[in-house]
This record gives sequence, structure tokens and C-alpha cells, in this order.
Amino acid sequence: KFSILHSQFAILKVYDLLGREVATLVNEEKQPGNYEVKFDGRNLSSGVYFYIFRVGNYIETKKMILIK
Repeated sequence: KFSILHSQFAILKVYDLLGREVATLVNEEKQPGNYEVKFDGRNLSSGVYFYIFRVGNYIETKKMILIK
């Protein structure tokens, strides 16, 4: 889940431990509001992944553990 305060371009991508991009979940201009994105990792193996969320000058990186 994330919120956008002003119309801005938003990017949400998932990377594996080696830094390879494995999924792009959001890559578009978003209007102000609240959003929820679902991630389907059934084609990925269990392990640690990172997701990077970028909106304007704001960048956030978080760790995610995928367990099957």
C-alpha cells in the first residue's frame, strides 16, 4: 500500500539479491490518492528480495522474504 500526495510518476520494482530486476509492479503517472499493489511471486523461488519505491525525489528500499 502507498499514498501519493501530488500527481507524480511512481515506480515500484522488485529485485533479487544479485540486483536483477524480477518484476515491475508500478511504472506510471499516478494521481493523488491511496493505492494497493498485489505481488504474485509464484514464478520466483523462495528467498530474499528487495523492492524499491520511487515517487518524485522520494526513494524507499525494503527487504521482502518470499516463502513458498
